[in-house]
Amino acid sequence: MSETEMMRLLITQQQAFRQNEAPSYRERLAKLDKVIALVRQNESRIVDAINQDYGNRSRFESTVADCLGVVSSAKYAKKHLKKWLRPRKVKTPLASKPGRAEIVLQPLGTIGIIGPWNYPFALVMQPLIAALAAGNRAMIKPSEITANTSALIAELICESFAEDEVAVVEGDANVAAAFSALPFDHLFFTGSPAVGRHVALAAAQNLTPLTLELGGKSPCIIDRDGGISENLAGVVFGKCFNAGQTCIAPDYLFVPREQIDAFVEKACAMAGTFYPNLAVNDEFTSIITERHYQRMQSLLSDARQKGAMIMEVNPAQDRDLAAMRKQPLALVMNATEDMRVLQEEIFGPILPILPYDHVDDVITYINARPRPLALYWFGKNEAERDRILARTISGGVTVNDTLMHYSHANLPFGGVGTSGMGAYHAEFGFEAFSHKKPIYYRPANNPSSRIHPPYGKKGDKIIKLLRRFG
Repeated sequence: MSETEMMRLLITQQQAFRQNEAPSYRERLAKLDKVIALVRQNESRIVDAINQDYGNRSRFESTVADCLGVVSSAKYAKKHLKKWLRPRKVKTPLASKPGRAEIVLQPLGTIGIIGPWNYPFALVMQPLIAALAAGNRAMIKPSEITANTSALIAELICESFAEDEVAVVEGDANVAAAFSALPFDHLFFTGSPAVGRHVALAAAQNLTPLTLELGGKSPCIIDRDGGISENLAGVVFGKCFNAGQTCIAPDYLFVPREQIDAFVEKACAMAGTFYPNLAVNDEFTSIITERHYQRMQSLLSDARQKGAMIMEVNPAQDRDLAAMRKQPLALVMNATEDMRVLQEEIFGPILPILPYDHVDDVITYINARPRPLALYWFGKNEAERDRILARTISGGVTVNDTLMHYSHANLPFGGVGTSGMGAYHAEFGFEAFSHKKPIYYRPANNPSSRIHPPYGKKGDKIIKLLRRFG
């Protein structure tokens, strides 16, 4: 799509917004109902489109992560929308009396949404739900890497919404760059920190406020007293779900030094139970493109050349996995700082395992690096858990599992530092796309004239009162 056409769409939405800057509760409910119907009526088409883009994408994972989660979020927004819309009363201090105050949440206007390829449907529809609940219009730019899903999103949105309500822009990276430079009222981006920097620079030209959902190297820690067997399922699941192509997947794992051999043995057995074969297993997702698959091979090759020991979990010894872009879970031992697996976000089923002797060593390691999008801790020692959680900063945390804080209905989701800016989900998304307007009401017989000049001795008395009660 051309820049001219994108600007036309934006102007169309801006004009429509000016005609209805305060959409009613019922109007917002109706748009959320459209989202629910869109997903429910086309679930199989959505799953098929994602599968075509991946070559093989677990139908269960697509259904749960890209479809059911969207419906659940829209239903949650409907249930709580009336409460979210209420003006928020605030206490008025003595120095501001007589009077009262409140905060009213107003829609911003048109929200720009740039989506990623790893969950290509959900990660444009989730922010769309928040934008519509808040009373906004929206323009969506899906990922060009998942072209089939992008085309389906455009088709379904066009069937469900007028272009002055929600519009979809398709195109390559150049189109995405032009899209991010449009003067939106808020721009929402999900993707890598590297691309996020470009998006932020483009948005800065218009002083467009941003929500950046990025990524990074999310650590996972197994406590010495945690019990390895009890922790395996959550770690393996988090690393293999969508073949590790998840922004909050555990990126590297800390294991007590003396327990590493036992962990590797049991983790391989667990992964083999989850995926007894790979080549004919539709539940094991492919790497999205050949370029991304080759990057996985390059990471592993780099680690091998620099002395790492790598255990790939391929129980059936399946061959020709490269043709299907299927990368087995690879556990990387003896990883060192000069290896790319410890320098780059992996975004695939490769898990470096790092030994530790004391929890303070773990804290020091994490804090010496950019703040991660997620952190995971497994164990029973609450004192050690609280020590790590208090002394590290991450976008979010799940204890004794992975990924699950993302799906909790009442928790904000977002990063910190290089892993993101701002948060959304549920009421937090509603607030992200709203202007919190403070309003202060004075009574009609305004007593403020008592503090107008000339001040004189009256002013001295006012100062004494403010010092005492202010």
